[in-house]
Amino acid sequence: MARVSPLLRRDPRKSPADHLITLIGKPDCHLCDDARAVVARLAGELGFAWEEQDITQDPELFRKYWEQIPVTLIDGRQHDFWRVDESRLRKALGA
Repeated sequence: MARVSPLLRRDPRKSPADHLITLIGKPDCHLCDDARAVVARLAGELGFAWEEQDITQDPELFRKYWEQIPVTLIDGRQHDFWRVDESRLRKALGA
């Protein structure tokens, strides 16, 4: 039987509303604006909490993500970068 990486494994007991999405970006970033719109729309539909973090306000976030923004994290784990694919995010949340 093939093993599934723990990073790809979903917890079947969690509903989408049990997750926290973190959007990491910066001001005046059109890709960040696009990502924010997708995350906000899905949060309204699926009921998950979400937050934004600005790389210009946090040197560690800047060092780690400056070439990848916007970055989405699901429960603190990196999910995606550059663009938020709505269907991929839905699937990762178990929706």
